[in-house]
Amino acid sequence: MNGTAPLLDPNSCRTRQTRLREAMAQQRLDAVVAVLPEHVEYLTGHRWDHRFSPLVALAADGSCLLVCPDKPALESAADDVRTYEAKWKSTLRNDQRHSSAEVLADWLAGRRIGRVGVEFSACPPHLTGRLGTATLADIEPTLLAMRRRKDPDEVLLIRRAVAACGRMYEVAREMIAPGVNELEVFSALQAAAVAACGEMLTGTGNDYACGVRGGPPRDRRCEAGELFILDLGPAYRGYFADTSRAIAVDGQPTDLQLAAWERVCGALTIVERVARPGVRCREIYDEVFAWLADSPVGSWSSHLGHGIGLFPHEAPHLNPSWDDVLAEGEVIAVEPALYDPALRSGLRLENDYLVTATGLELLSPFPLALV
Repeated sequence: MNGTAPLLDPNSCRTRQTRLREAMAQQRLDAVVAVLPEHVEYLTGHRWDHRFSPLVALAADGSCLLVCPDKPALESAADDVRTYEAKWKSTLRNDQRHSSAEVLADWLAGRRIGRVGVEFSACPPHLTGRLGTATLADIEPTLLAMRRRKDPDEVLLIRRAVAACGRMYEVAREMIAPGVNELEVFSALQAAAVAACGEMLTGTGNDYACGVRGGPPRDRRCEAGELFILDLGPAYRGYFADTSRAIAVDGQPTDLQLAAWERVCGALTIVERVARPGVRCREIYDEVFAWLADSPVGSWSSHLGHGIGLFPHEAPHLNPSWDDVLAEGEVIAVEPALYDPALRSGLRLENDYLVTATGLELLSPFPLALV
């Protein structure tokens, strides 16, 4: 997206700014400066790709600055929209970060700035140099925590990305057969997602490989008896879906493959029964782990799932390495699996859910069948 029109509801962006200001007050921050594309979009509704260096700044008094490349963003959730020259006669400048930081410095002039929140993972010296003697604090953990619960405008974009997955699986089921090339499947599915979304995607997904546990597409033809694992994660206007299905290449799954499939379907049923606000993710993981451990074939040692949003893997984590608790408004991807060479080489089923006040709403009601 070129950032000229808002991708998110400006009023909802203002609400997110208010939440951030509340966190700023608790942390005694005079300002926050964010440069990561996902945070610029989250707070202002506008997004630019990696070729550009926009930034957003929020002061404790509530004023918000958006620095845009070349042209001012329309309908922005910012009080002050300024621009810097990103191109000279259509040639991209390589010093854009310096230019956008200079605009920030002008906005900060005359303001009392003692403590500033920045993203430690992405804040370069030429930006911190414009902050003078201010004490820096890492605001990224705060923003990541805020992003767990999705607002309605965010859920709307996620639903659109998930719907694109549905069309991708329809195309996959039409074309997957012995002899088809993995790269052909990948290309056809990307085209289907773009057509479903009506514009270019900002993400594609992980797994388009056959006869293995997953991976990128290869210049390889599918063989009868194999399972084709698809883990599709198209991103619509920055917001990711993350779903997975396994498809029997020859349309004739073996008894072992069907037994594993039934077990993995049962794991999804457990999650749908147990998950609700206040439930610890470790408890869900442990129950599913015990269920899959009794499978007549295959093994599983991966995570059970994770949140999705502006990044394909966000909190909460359905993973024993974290101790997260589900909360209303989160969107999670749940992906139980079983792998074994006897399954040629395994299967994974992944659904996306919105955590509601009473449980889970299924966002990806596509067929789970192997054929």
